Amino acid sequence: MLLGSPRKGGNTWQLARVFGEEARQLGCRVTQFDLIDMDIRPCTACRACQKDWAGFGCPQPDDMAKIFRAVLASDVLVLATPIYSWYCTPPMKAALDRLVYGMNKYYGAEKGPALWAGRELALITTCGYPPEKGADLWEQGMKRYAKHSQLIYRGMLAERHLGYGTEFMTPDKETRAALFAREICTKWGV
Repeated sequence: MLLGSPRKGGNTWQLARVFGEEARQLGCRVTQFDLIDMDIRPCTACRACQKDWAGFGCPQPDDMAKIFRAVLASDVLVLATPIYSWYCTPPMKAALDRLVYGMNKYYGAEKGPALWAGRELALITTCGYPPEKGADLWEQGMKRYAKHSQLIYRGMLAERHLGYGTEFMTPDKETRAALFAREICTKWGV
């Protein structure tokens, strides 16, 4: 799980915590990366990664190689991010840009493989607008990202925050986060 929230204990963090706890109780192994605590540099489009069809191949000395290895070893990639200006947070965007190049060897002199083809992608997000107006562009973008990368899109849990001064996490939201974890984990026989 890549967690793009800049606020530990914030809304998205709370949903991701419930999702992760439920997934673990169901027998899934969950590895969470708090992107805000990591050194993730933006993609420079140098295309050095395209020369290595077996690995990440990015020359930047940051934490993305660790994320790459974990994603490559996973069955499901969960992206958890609040929505800022109708899309993900900057750390999430930087990680996604680096993964799309490092995992998809499409951009070199010859078209290569998608190293993560067949893995599943799920989204957890929070927004201030109703999800159909606040998280819709993020979901559409990630559906395209999944198709381009040969990932299997599994769905999105989107929860609305009604504003500062209101409690975000409710029993209904906790239940929906746990049910989403069950939906994602059930395929894997747990």
